[in-house]
Amino acid sequence: MNLEIPDNVLRATKMSPEELRVEIAVMLFEKEKLTLGQAARFARMSPPDFQHLLGRRKISLHYGVQELLEDVETLEALARNT
Repeated sequence: MNLEIPDNVLRATKMSPEELRVEIAVMLFEKEKLTLGQAARFARMSPPDFQHLLGRRKISLHYGVQELLEDVETLEALARNT
């Protein structure tokens, strides 16, 4: 799905499309609508870079079962590819 943001809304925020994307990712992560990995991908950032951004903003990481399962899945995929 593509989301179209009208130019007047973008101008009103005084943000670039990339900045707005990051802000949306942070907000969705804070509201626990996206996991850390999902939010980082949405923001087009690496998970460590997204974590650093959250840290600079003093936003705590919530690490639950879903994040653990995603990490295990990632590690298993990496192990298969070696």
